[in-house]
Amino acid sequence: MSNSGHQLPDIRLYDGEGDLLLQADQRADCVMMLPLGDPRGVSTDRDRIRIQWGQHLLTDLVAGRYRTVVCAVNDVDNTHGIIGNLLNIVPTSQWDVKAATAYSHMFHESVAVHAPHDHEPYILKFDLDRLLVMAILRPRDQEYFTLSDLTRGFQTVTKMLAGRRERWPVASVSFLGAKSNRLVDDEGQEPSFESVLRVMFDAGYRGDVYPSLGMWELAPTGVFASYPFPESLDVMREGGY
Repeated sequence: MSNSGHQLPDIRLYDGEGDLLLQADQRADCVMMLPLGDPRGVSTDRDRIRIQWGQHLLTDLVAGRYRTVVCAVNDVDNTHGIIGNLLNIVPTSQWDVKAATAYSHMFHESVAVHAPHDHEPYILKFDLDRLLVMAILRPRDQEYFTLSDLTRGFQTVTKMLAGRRERWPVASVSFLGAKSNRLVDDEGQEPSFESVLRVMFDAGYRGDVYPSLGMWELAPTGVFASYPFPESLDVMREGGY
């Protein structure tokens, strides 16, 4: 947005010598943000997914910045999952990790009796009073999530959010870098962040997404603060520009 006909003033981020002292290097965990679109353009549509680079999900949830969070749950062990951390730190929660896991197991047992061939990723709701957890239940007898599971899960999440203003704003984990509920692609590898965002977006989700902590070390690769990404990225991948 620079104009060659005008001399732009020096822009400072910090007081004193902060700008010199905080010059990032390879020893620091950091990302390089890339601008996207015209910031002066205004739209009332929820037409993008915001990516909350550098923000702390658990802190934002406990601080009341969101009314709903989307994460994963399984019927074996959720000790190391986001839902386990949430149930331990939200003071108004009447759930604990053991109870949530037992409830998930009971739900799967009920499905096994009444719909034995059903392997849908159901959405379990955990009401923590001031925060609603929409937990996508990992399919029975499956040690991981697939992108297909995530697609069907977010299609249901989108329906549960539609027309429910009391459930907004909403945030979701990225489902990457997980310990309790891994996400894999068709080749058995963890998919790209772009693939996950595409699944969420195509399913109709328009809330915020928090990258995994390991993704805070992506520099010098540039990152965008929202999805869909610009068309120029596809042009470059096809050999243009």
